[in-house]
Amino acid sequence: MQPPPPRLGFDNYALRALGWKARQLLDYAAALKLDAVLFSDFDVYESLADDALRELKHRADDLGLQLYAGMLSICPSSVIFDARRGSAAEQLRLCLRIAKLLGSPVARCVLGKVEDRRSAGGIAARIDETLAVLRTVRSEAMDAGIKIAVENHAGDMDSTELLELIDAAGRDFVGATLDTGNALWALEEPLTALETLGPVTLCTGIRDSYLWETPEGATLQWTSVGTGLVDWPAFFRRFAELCPHAPVIIETISGRPIFLPMLRDFFWDAYPRAKPQTLASMLRLARGGEPRELFNPPVGEDGHRATEQHQLAELERSVRHCRKVFGELL
Repeated sequence: MQPPPPRLGFDNYALRALGWKARQLLDYAAALKLDAVLFSDFDVYESLADDALRELKHRADDLGLQLYAGMLSICPSSVIFDARRGSAAEQLRLCLRIAKLLGSPVARCVLGKVEDRRSAGGIAARIDETLAVLRTVRSEAMDAGIKIAVENHAGDMDSTELLELIDAAGRDFVGATLDTGNALWALEEPLTALETLGPVTLCTGIRDSYLWETPEGATLQWTSVGTGLVDWPAFFRRFAELCPHAPVIIETISGRPIFLPMLRDFFWDAYPRAKPQTLASMLRLARGGEPRELFNPPVGEDGHRATEQHQLAELERSVRHCRKVFGELL
């Protein structure tokens, strides 16, 4: 008997230009006949009151959608930590409360982004701070029966560093949100990150990538699933083996170039544990790629509408490709 395909859904960040709130996103997911939605920030909710969140869960249940709850940084000194809603521990407790009310099995969060690798003490110091926050809320997570799913986010940690964080905290209440686009930002192939994080993966952020060579190293640019360098049949075949219960959450972020000056000495100061194979692997991928044109919408209202349509098209193209691969493999 063939196993069922993974739950397929999207992260609300994939449609950030539309500014839709939670109920609009649920209706759209239902129209696409999807299985899940990840609400990856607090601002997506019309209200954080208990009754409003319970009503949102009822709506999702009626539409046959599994909800996943999330937030951004839980590292107090990260360049992207936002203290407006309180301390890191307070915000993580809020995320756990939301997850409980929505029926989410996870509370997704992140450490920070690539600039944190160059902060005082490097990424190791930021990992220690994040670990302390996780330990602070362990009892609440365990009591709620919800696992905290830390993402490899925006080049902050590679898969080995994230796995070490998870193991130091404890796999009984912490796992991973595996982001395929961010894996390349952290200088590793998505399949490599899957091999490392697959056994602890609870949630995902799925998109494709281009990588091409430049005089100083390479440029990374994300794209819709199926139009970049990832071998998706191989990826999802291994995904089904390593993390069969994790959802496939599409998070398209297209047209944003990320410069990787890997041939400059200063670049490697932020990666003290990097090996020669790291550079060799990334250059091999880059030399097999070709430069891609950026999506540049016109300025003004027409440009905003074009961006909205672009984000919808990228997400729907990704949904179609995932379904095609699932159909061929399962």
